[in-house]
Formats: sequence, structure tokens, C-alpha cells
Amino acid sequence: MRLLLVRHGQSEWNASRRLQGQADIGLSELGKSQADALRSVITGIGHCRAVSSDLRRVTETAQRIGAEKPRFTEGLREIDVGDWTGRPIDDIRAEDDAAYLGWRAGTFAPPGGEEWDAFADRICSVIEDERQTPCQNLLVVCHGGVIRAILQRYLGLAPACVIPVAPASLNALRLGNGKPPRLELFNYLPDSLEFGAPD
Repeated sequence: MRLLLVRHGQSEWNASRRLQGQADIGLSELGKSQADALRSVITGIGHCRAVSSDLRRVTETAQRIGAEKPRFTEGLREIDVGDWTGRPIDDIRAEDDAAYLGWRAGTFAPPGGEEWDAFADRICSVIEDERQTPCQNLLVVCHGGVIRAILQRYLGLAPACVIPVAPASLNALRLGNGKPPRLELFNYLPDSLEFGAPD
């Protein structure tokens, strides 16, 4: 099975660099065009089925990239950032940079937020359920943190060692066939390279 992991396009909050967590916000105009640009790539690859977070910025991305009747699930929601939801990243870092860096590394949870291990368990439960039904290309439309969790659990890449993937980027993992999970594609954009992901 190949996992085609698509991060949602830029949300209405991305431009102001606010932590989104599980806030149910839509795509910005730029986010819509980013998702539209990826559609031909997804169509060209093809997929047997799709699964998606149920939050609006992801469901809108799934529709715009041509996901075929995706199954929407709370299980693929972004990590809950608790009291940090909606706060500007710069303000959080100015207040407690070590806490923010710990959160990025998966070693710290904001007040009221979700612990990394519980989050990764939730994500991988969805993926393992999907693996029960054969599929060559499973399209997973999700959030950046979800992709980091998958990379950690299947490839052993610690969250601190993985940059945040770009909005509307495509990433791919191969699972099974008697081989260890392998990274096939990372942070692909159809029209540019992204080196400015917020860290």
C-alpha cells in the first residue's frame, strides 16, 4: 500500500501564523489555489479510496484535489493544542520558547492540549484500520502534525527531525510487501519548492 499524504492548503489563519490545532476554519484564497494546483497531480497518480480529517480546511482541500468520496473522520484531526489554539506563534515563543520547541518536538503539551503519544496512537489507529482493506494508493488528506506522526511511527523519524510540510504538499510512504516502510516522496509541490515552512 502507498499512502498519499496531502496536507491541507493554507488556512484563513496561516497568513497570521496562528496555531490552528482543532479549530474548524476554512481555506484562504491562497489555500484554495494551492489545492487546485495539486489536483492534476493527484488525478494523474490515481487512488483507490480516500480518508480525510473532518475539519473544514481539510474537507475543502479534499474536494479541490479531487478526492473520490472520502471517508471523513475525527481520528485524523490535527493535534489539540489546548489553550494555544488561535494564538500567534510569535507570541507563544516570546512567552516560552522552550515550551514551544518542546511542543514541536513532541515532548510538551500546552495546557489543555493533547499529548504527542496519544495523538500518534489516534492517527495510526486510522491508518491501520485502512490497511485492513487492500488498496494500492490510499489518499490521506490531513494536517501537518498528522504527517509528522505517521513519519515517526512508521519510519522512526522524531518530530524534532522533520520540518513542517508545506500547505497542499504531497508526501508518500510505501507500506508492506514484506519490506520496511519507506519514504517515497516528501514535501512535493507541483510548481515550486518550499523552504520557508514555519518552524
